[in-house]
Amino acid sequence: MTETMARKSWQIDRRQLLCGGGLALGLPLLDGMAWSMKGRELPRRLVVSYISYGVYEPKGEKGQNHPWNWWPGANPGPLEFNESSAPFAPLAPYVSYLRGLDHAGGYGLGGHSSGDVFATGADMGGTEKTNNVSIDQVAAKLRGHETRYASLVLGTEGGTGTYGRAKTLSHRGPGRPIPAEHRPKAIFDGLFRPYAGENVAAVRARLAREASLLDLLLENARGVRRRLGRADQEKVDEYLDSLRSLEQRTQRIDRWTHVPLAEVDPGALDLGTSRRDPEAYTRCLYDLIVLALRTDSTRFVSFMLESEASSDSETWHYASHALGYEGATHDLAHKRPVESGHWDRWRARQHAYFLERLRDTPEGEGNLLDRTAVLWGSAHPHASHSNVNYPLQLAGGNALGLSHGRLHAFEGARKVPLANLLVTLLDAVGAPVERFADSTGPMPEVLA
Repeated sequence: MTETMARKSWQIDRRQLLCGGGLALGLPLLDGMAWSMKGRELPRRLVVSYISYGVYEPKGEKGQNHPWNWWPGANPGPLEFNESSAPFAPLAPYVSYLRGLDHAGGYGLGGHSSGDVFATGADMGGTEKTNNVSIDQVAAKLRGHETRYASLVLGTEGGTGTYGRAKTLSHRGPGRPIPAEHRPKAIFDGLFRPYAGENVAAVRARLAREASLLDLLLENARGVRRRLGRADQEKVDEYLDSLRSLEQRTQRIDRWTHVPLAEVDPGALDLGTSRRDPEAYTRCLYDLIVLALRTDSTRFVSFMLESEASSDSETWHYASHALGYEGATHDLAHKRPVESGHWDRWRARQHAYFLERLRDTPEGEGNLLDRTAVLWGSAHPHASHSNVNYPLQLAGGNALGLSHGRLHAFEGARKVPLANLLVTLLDAVGAPVERFADSTGPMPEVLA
């Protein structure tokens, strides 16, 4: 039986909607489209999200887990949700916690510098002073050509920060941090209105001019390189890499001008919200991530919810705005008042909101969360800022081979690098690598 003969009246060819102005790109995968997706693999996605200043880890009595301890259980095994982790209880089949993991490359850094290596595992205390490539960019390099945007880099403070005080999780390589965007309207416009009022013909003409200029710059740089010594050649190589990245970006934009943009109504988003309302602001950024994934605008996202150096931004006062706490958010990491547990639960509520949005968005026979692996955590625990035993939660990716519902402990003889988890996640999202940072192999414990 032919495909046309097999189609029922309620079954929709996704191309029909694509030809109708691009609306389908703004929709989740409808049940009526599923027939035409048979034989095609649905997207695999990765989100890395970071919280700063560690978490609250008070000790319970007689080996019991403290009700406000960030970890949902004192011992490895099934999750035992407490006051701190309660927002994730409805998501139990989709979440796991991993204790005992960290990056050895962050051991030599200060407690408020280890956030730099959360997504890279770079040896910034030793041989990689300017950091290295992040996991999202490894995936973007291998699979980013499949979407309009190779990746989406967000942070509540914006920019890159400085070495040891990063405000972004994403790095293309040594000395190449990617600025995080923090303005909701700029994020929305960048995703869904990228041409800034230009028509497509004007955009293509501009891109052609840029491509010609880049060709000239590349040719000149190669000619200069041949006449230089080794040290200067290495500097020129970095310059050439930057030019090639620009060239690839230009080619990508030109290619995607032939594909209709997703039509998304911004009316449902509070794009004018500010960081003085941390919950509305955080959820707006999470909503934008959901939109980016749902429309398949990108599949790889990093989100630095708070940096480790937020004294120059409104996030320094997040706990005050959210809880009425009298003091800087940073103080919670050192003084550890009773509000610490409430702060952790507030952050858990925001992240649970994001995971629920993904879970409640249908895709194929499942939902977006089934095919989105989400790593969430911090690069140091409690008040010690010891740079070991990161608080980590892994969520989603159930249809990518990940298994959930447990607290895993990688301690003592079971100690392995956090990079092993990152290798496993890259494989799960279809961007396999033999090695990442100081990895020693995959992490079968998180697989089904």
